[in-house]
Amino acid sequence: MKKIILIGFMAIFFTSVHAQQISYIKADGAWYQVYDEAGKKVTTLSKQTVGEVVGWGSDFFVAVDGAWVKTYDVNGKKICTLSKQTVGEVIGVSGSTFTCREGRWIKIYDKKGKKLESF
Repeated sequence: MKKIILIGFMAIFFTSVHAQQISYIKADGAWYQVYDEAGKKVTTLSKQTVGEVVGWGSDFFVAVDGAWVKTYDVNGKKICTLSKQTVGEVIGVSGSTFTCREGRWIKIYDKKGKKLESF
């Protein structure tokens, strides 16, 4: 009986620690609405503040705002800001990384803005 109760508490604990994941970001007029994997709206963000959302991964999204490339978490909190002149054009977002093209170079960054690879 004690094992069953312990397993139940562990299941509840691990379910509550599960981080929300982005399943969809909907552009709605002057706003972006971020939805989680359960289809629940997590947050609403102003397009004027965020810029243009160019893609999202499981737990972050990337927006371009003028000369800046910004990453945000699922709740809309800014993670990092990078110069578009440095990173180039964002060409893809997947998992926990995003890919940019700068001239002949392809660069891969993590959501915190750390360059992981260039070729």
